[in-house]
Amino acid sequence: MPHLNIQYTANLDRAIDMNALCKTLAATLVALRGEDGVAPLFPVAGTRVMAWPAPYFAVADGQPDRAFIYLNLRITPGRSEALKKRAGDAVLASASAHLETVFAQHALGLTLQIDEGMPVYEGKRNNLAAHLKPAQG
Repeated sequence: MPHLNIQYTANLDRAIDMNALCKTLAATLVALRGEDGVAPLFPVAGTRVMAWPAPYFAVADGQPDRAFIYLNLRITPGRSEALKKRAGDAVLASASAHLETVFAQHALGLTLQIDEGMPVYEGKRNNLAAHLKPAQG
């Protein structure tokens, strides 16, 4: 982890390059550093950013041009409140900057929520770290 799941109203598909937003937010998460300012805040090989459009939606007063993006960042416990706030501020700022032109042209709501918790069960099989450049991982 972290896993950043993006849900958005499908009326934004023409206005947003969602793949570019995913890459931007992944880069933001990977760039974050821990308490010492050196070690990554989150494991690079565990970073995931995924997006899904909602084809059926009603936002605010239900007008068809209203739009919404919900970012849910799921992390495991163990980070200070200050680090969690820093991560949230960074992700929200990065998303806001990436979406500036969309905000200028659309009625848009953007929400980030961070969930933290230990999974009841977590199975893994992962060889991503072996494929990362040495400087990244």
